[in-house]
Amino acid sequence: MGGDGALLELHEVVAGYEEVEVLRGVSLAVRAGEIVCIIGANGAGKSTLLRTVFGMVQPREGTIRFAGEEIAGRPPTEVLERGLGYVPQGRCNFPAMSVEENLEMGAYTRTDARVRHDVEELLERFPMLGAKRRAPAGTLSGGQQQILEIAIALLLHPRVLLIDEPSLGLDPRMVEIVFSTIVAINRAGTAVLMVEQNAKQALAISHRGFVLELGRNRFEGTGQALLDNPDVRAHYLGG
Repeated sequence: MGGDGALLELHEVVAGYEEVEVLRGVSLAVRAGEIVCIIGANGAGKSTLLRTVFGMVQPREGTIRFAGEEIAGRPPTEVLERGLGYVPQGRCNFPAMSVEENLEMGAYTRTDARVRHDVEELLERFPMLGAKRRAPAGTLSGGQQQILEIAIALLLHPRVLLIDEPSLGLDPRMVEIVFSTIVAINRAGTAVLMVEQNAKQALAISHRGFVLELGRNRFEGTGQALLDNPDVRAHYLGG
């Protein structure tokens, strides 16, 4: 795998739910400045991997190190404080609250004086949110809500952002906007670890990728190398 210089590194992680073992020894690394994507069939363990890194699922074996510190088994609040952000699958905002209020809620762990500045900066950075700052979040389109979810996570200034299925349920135009947003976030200095069913487009914007199969590493390489790999194309990219 090659974890030299890794900001986030998993080694032989085993995890699951009650009696069900989902991850069966997964290893991967994310370096500063990278977009890394995880692809694989349904049930491969992709979302469980993110949930385990973020402390929502307790690992049974293996290590998870972030910025050189072991974080396996730490609660999500501690993981957040250390600089790992998480955008879960689906829409998890407060639909009856305004876009602006949702952003303010995203900074609930912060007590510094720059919260208002950062909220305004994000509303300016994402014009589609700025234009609807006083609209209830539940009235936004699916793609706009996804951008809002990402913006909320950015309020805590993560060094690595975990994103689970950002294109789920979106039309092609919004998929392009969401992926462009992820690239822009990465270029601004945030590393990204992304789970995505839209494997071709995810690999196209990723520095590196990992393919999971039944909870184990199956392939890894640069995004382009995986796009060019005949086995990956045949089994995970639709030919």
